[in-house]
Amino acid sequence: MAINKGGRKRLGDRKRMHAITLRFNGTELEKVKSILQSYNLDFGKRGTVGPYLRKLILNKKTTKEKRIPDGLSNLSYQINKIGTNINQLVKVANYKNMRSPNSNLIREVQKASELMLELIETINAKSQE
Repeated sequence: MAINKGGRKRLGDRKRMHAITLRFNGTELEKVKSILQSYNLDFGKRGTVGPYLRKLILNKKTTKEKRIPDGLSNLSYQINKIGTNINQLVKVANYKNMRSPNSNLIREVQKASELMLELIETINAKSQE
């Protein structure tokens, strides 16, 4: 039979080797402190904040409805890339002075705006289904 020498219990498999750092601004930190006080936990005492936040995060159930649909995030990415391409073309056109004075730029921007509104309405209709 092993003799108990005292001291801290060995964690074994439960040893925590990975760390995640959180940073809060002043108002967020005050909110965390008030939440800890509501549970009679001392913020200044070492070893109280980490276990509380760990339990809060790991015991919280996630809701799938609040996630952005994968297709929508991909669409947002693609629209961003299209905007980047348009900006590059405009820079080249301005650099080489290729824009003719007779072109109706405002009409083209309005057309693009209408198409974007139609796209947003279509996305909203799909997400409500």
